[in-house]
Amino acid sequence: SKSQLLVVWLLFCFLLTLNCISEQEKMTGKFTQFLKEYENKVIPLSKESNLASFEASITGNDSLYKKSEQLQFELSKIFTSKQDFALLKEIRESNTITDPILKRQLEIIYLAYLGKQLDEQKIKKIIEMQTDVEKRYNVFRTVIDGKPYTDNQIEEILQSSTDSKVLEKAWKASKEVGKNVAEDVLKLVFLRNEAARDLGFDNFHTMQLQLSEQDPQEIEKLFDELDNLTHDAFAQVKEEVDRVLAKRYGIITEGMQPWHYQNRFFQEAPKIYSVNLDQFYKDKDIVALTQQYFEGIGLPINDLIARSDLFEKEGKYQHAYCTDIDREGDVRVVCNVKPNYQWMNTMLHEYGHAVYDKFNDRTMPYTLRGPAHTFTTEAIAMLLGSMASNPYWLRDMLGVPPDQLEKIAQDCFKSLRLETLVFSRWAQVMYHFEKSMYTNPEQDLNKLWWDLVEKYQMIKRPAERDEPDWAAKIHVALYPAYYHNYLMGNILASQFYYTISRQVLRQENVTEQSFTNHPEVGKFLDEKIFKPGARSGWNEMIEQATGEKLTAKYYAMQYVE
Repeated sequence: SKSQLLVVWLLFCFLLTLNCISEQEKMTGKFTQFLKEYENKVIPLSKESNLASFEASITGNDSLYKKSEQLQFELSKIFTSKQDFALLKEIRESNTITDPILKRQLEIIYLAYLGKQLDEQKIKKIIEMQTDVEKRYNVFRTVIDGKPYTDNQIEEILQSSTDSKVLEKAWKASKEVGKNVAEDVLKLVFLRNEAARDLGFDNFHTMQLQLSEQDPQEIEKLFDELDNLTHDAFAQVKEEVDRVLAKRYGIITEGMQPWHYQNRFFQEAPKIYSVNLDQFYKDKDIVALTQQYFEGIGLPINDLIARSDLFEKEGKYQHAYCTDIDREGDVRVVCNVKPNYQWMNTMLHEYGHAVYDKFNDRTMPYTLRGPAHTFTTEAIAMLLGSMASNPYWLRDMLGVPPDQLEKIAQDCFKSLRLETLVFSRWAQVMYHFEKSMYTNPEQDLNKLWWDLVEKYQMIKRPAERDEPDWAAKIHVALYPAYYHNYLMGNILASQFYYTISRQVLRQENVTEQSFTNHPEVGKFLDEKIFKPGARSGWNEMIEQATGEKLTAKYYAMQYVE
């Protein structure tokens, strides 16, 4: 009868539900147990590895580099476990984890393991080669006429000399590091590709994007949109750059060469406007200014500064970085501070990363305490770094008087716009070079590099130059498939800047905001960006913080239109 059928049907549904619940409980239990064991291994080893890496980079000590390499290998080895990965895959494919916090951890950890399901020997080889190449970059000093120069000193020559012969010599000598490492960098590229193909990816570049929850086609689309958006504006400012600099060097604009752009890679804006930002910083305490600014926006960093290493030393890493040692507040910055604009920008930038890490939500699981994405922390770093050339920041922080402010405001804006456009085109070179190199590493990379430099930066290659200049850029070797995040960070920085100015500070004159002494800015950053951590995907976090998904429209409003 119908009623009997109904009873059977209801019983079947009940048993099915029970089975689903028990399956759900089983998988949740399995994952919770896995998490406990995972954290017991990863947390202490990660801390030890970060500390060793920090110590090695500030001393240049061989045995510390060896220790750092060994610890990185041990940490990597955890993620190579086939048994763990099979379990994670089983739990993920069962689709029964419903708790959002557990589900998010599962996704992040699964992707971390997926990227390491490689032959152990291959991983060891990659880490060994990377460490060796890193050391060679760090200890390399440009030699001119038998005298060694630091990167800072080379940049100084390129910025201050007006003698084309001196500039050419310095620029070419700085590229020697490329010859020094190119062969091994290429070996690394082949090794990384091999590793990616073992995991079923087309190549390493594609793998890196997908493992960091980015769709390669969407990134390509974004970069093409930005190319179209910035092409004409850049061509216009580039003409002005060529005109001003050619006059400075006493040459015709057609005679401009790569060494005439005041920077080894033309990744920063040449100083063509009358505003000399260095003058505002030359007798200032850059570290104290950084400390005061963050204090004023409600994000104190005294404890972080005490643990950082901020000045030049022999054998020390010559660039700048921020490292979160333990996700418990021990965050450190490495810089080589000089009293100039570049290092003011860098300090604000690095401590932008640092506050993102410091103010994480300690009640959240360890895995979710990082940024929503690597480019979202870049966005905060860029947003705050750009303040160093903001005239209203100079007024509010350095007390630049109104009459002087009026004189420099327009040039400051032009300077920031130039800086942003120059960087945007340089990032196109890096993104397209890496994408193409990993797609086909056997092509003529020396030629590819200059083809892209000509296309995006509109600089012509030196006559008959056929050198691995691409390998002189440390990121190509050591931070592969990462550079596009800087440009995405720039786009997001504009979106954050408009959101804070309009929604937090209730100001319509967006260009005049420096956030100085506005603790509500820190409150917004803390609550909407830092505390959510990696709880949701990056676009979801951006939408919750700003009301929109990632969009280039604010970047265009700020710098192009």
